[in-house]
Amino acid sequence: MSLSDADRELVTAELGREPTAAEAALFENLWSEHCAYRSSRPLLSAFDSEGDQVVVGPGDDAAVLALPDPEAADRPASERDADDYGDTYVTFGVESHNHPSFVDPFDGAATGVGGIVRDTMSMGAYPIGLLDSLYFGGFDRERSRYLFEGVVEGISHYGNCIGVPTVGGSVAFHGGYEGNPLVNVACVGVTNEDRLVTATAKEPGNKLVLVGNGTGRDGLGGASFASEDLAEDAETEDRPAVQVGDPYAEKRLIECNEALVDEDLVLSARDLGAAGLGGASSELVAKGGLGARIDLNRVHQREPNMNAMEILLAESQERMCYEVDPDDVDRVAALAERFDLGCSVIGEVTDGNYVCEFAGGAEEGSEEDGGAESEVVVDAPAEFLADGAPMNDLASEPPSEPERDLPDEEPPLDESVAAVLSAPSTASKRWVYRQYDHEVGTRTALKPGDDAALLAIRETEDEEGSADGVGLALASGANPKWTAVAPYEGARAVAVENATNLAATGALPLAAVDCLNGGNPEKPDVYGAFEGIVDGLADACSALDTPVVGGNVSLYNDSVEGPIPPTPTLAVLGTRRGYSAPPAALDGDRASDSELLLVGAGGDALGGSEYLAHAGGSDRFPTLPDESGAADDLGGLVASLAAAARHESTLAAHDVSEGGLAVALAELVTDDAGVDATLPDRVAAFDETPGRLLVQTTDPEAVAAEVGDLPVFRLGEVTTDGTLSLAVGDESVALSADAVRDHRDVIDRELA
Repeated sequence: MSLSDADRELVTAELGREPTAAEAALFENLWSEHCAYRSSRPLLSAFDSEGDQVVVGPGDDAAVLALPDPEAADRPASERDADDYGDTYVTFGVESHNHPSFVDPFDGAATGVGGIVRDTMSMGAYPIGLLDSLYFGGFDRERSRYLFEGVVEGISHYGNCIGVPTVGGSVAFHGGYEGNPLVNVACVGVTNEDRLVTATAKEPGNKLVLVGNGTGRDGLGGASFASEDLAEDAETEDRPAVQVGDPYAEKRLIECNEALVDEDLVLSARDLGAAGLGGASSELVAKGGLGARIDLNRVHQREPNMNAMEILLAESQERMCYEVDPDDVDRVAALAERFDLGCSVIGEVTDGNYVCEFAGGAEEGSEEDGGAESEVVVDAPAEFLADGAPMNDLASEPPSEPERDLPDEEPPLDESVAAVLSAPSTASKRWVYRQYDHEVGTRTALKPGDDAALLAIRETEDEEGSADGVGLALASGANPKWTAVAPYEGARAVAVENATNLAATGALPLAAVDCLNGGNPEKPDVYGAFEGIVDGLADACSALDTPVVGGNVSLYNDSVEGPIPPTPTLAVLGTRRGYSAPPAALDGDRASDSELLLVGAGGDALGGSEYLAHAGGSDRFPTLPDESGAADDLGGLVASLAAAARHESTLAAHDVSEGGLAVALAELVTDDAGVDATLPDRVAAFDETPGRLLVQTTDPEAVAAEVGDLPVFRLGEVTTDGTLSLAVGDESVALSADAVRDHRDVIDRELA
């Protein structure tokens, strides 16, 4: 690790001297792209993050949101006021663990789960659900499959062991991730006003207490490692920068944290993630405008002869830093002992600088050979450490717009439908989610495999004793084919797609968090594409009246294979009254008295589609509904779709996205229910415009009235033969439910 010359000059000017070796390493990590967002922070002001529902917005370990009361849960946020929100809070956060998951897919992904769970705990919340959005190179590549299998195993092992259900997410395969996979994990937790904790230190004299596993040398320099392009030898050379997880220690830490919060022993908290103890403790006191004095020798360690830099920067897992009243220190230690966790009183909050002492002169780079006396190895203003990094002023080159150049000879329809159904990105992800325990905690009302997850969060009783509650819907993901073709338009579509997933359960968006992944920002074309996804996501979320309340940025996702596609993972959280939702499967028993409707209009283009990935050619990105005139605004569109899903006549609801109508219709088919549909042309069949919903209903006129001005199309008949019968122009294809499953189960089949 080394501090750049320009940054060293700034540090030297601020300190009035050359930094010590420990200071230089600490500044290098805290001022890295991963921690300081030096290239992205100037762009993030584009996001709206306020609303009556927002209790804690961006800047803390996780956002905190107030849930609406049941009677207000089905109303858009724009139609609620502060009185509509109750005293139940949920936390929401997202993290990336991209580089570590390339070097060591199991531990890299597992510790990504552990980190976002601790972010949840540090807000005084209990984690109740995980979402994972994963991106890999071509599924036909041996290396991609190795990473895919290792990442899923790491997530399932850690999540299952700590007892937090993984309830949803997404998986995409694209050649741009060959040398740099992405692992983005979101977590939701539950708390209330009395239990809420933040990462803002309160006052001088309070003690800083480290609780959890001992500190080792694993994960050393992880923040700086995450801020560099992956080198060809990263798998071997960067292995020490990857943390090693212990989910059983994390489970004990979760329960200990609950006990500490229950007894009101925590004044502020920060989990030890990027930049380790140095990052957590300096950021904690900096947010309170305070300082700290820390004795690094008091940190409980699991390896001998660690020097100051290693103790400060190791990213060993399952550790929390708490601000504690001096009178409560003994009780904190007793609870840590009850849960078989280490506990160290490492220092105290001050009104001065951030100061670290270390005995023995063992600091890396020191010429001394040891001794008993302590020396000051860090002495710097906490706010300068945590927030003093200068922002980068980078050149930007806007991406070119694709032209329509469709293939002269289209492949046969049956071949095209088969190819799109069996493409790994559109195929069933059952192989993934069947490895996750998605029911632990008994809150999961809608399991993985549908458009969104649905969790039961709060329940009340009226005077007659009837139960009434709020269902929490969750969806996350991005589509790299969309954003590779058109970063701005594709990112807008990602937001609409995730909101539509919620709407298919009858839920409306409450808030979102994002994980913005890009390549090397020093390349003007890469930075231009990154600007595009930021602006596109921000504009769409504003139009959806969905505040973006937190997130993560991961840049330098470049390797010898080149930069990744710009990837704006969005995790959206929504609410609805009750916990029931229409399934994403046709009801054959009601085939004779129901119809299949398409609510919403297509964008009349194939850019970014799975069909063009198969057939070849190029096209512009589809026009979204608010641009085509199919909807006045995106928020109203999603509200109308959710109303259609909640309508009493609705038997099934499913969104249209990857693969277009051809895939969406196939996904509705069961052994007992099929569909006979007619579409005018290939564009109608494979256009992937989001913001559309397939609805099986016994009262099509009522549904049409419910969605107002949105276009509604009758696609055809629901049948009882379990067959997808699809006519497109003068061609047709018929696939049995078994044939559909055979195409869609390509991942299960190949990895069996």
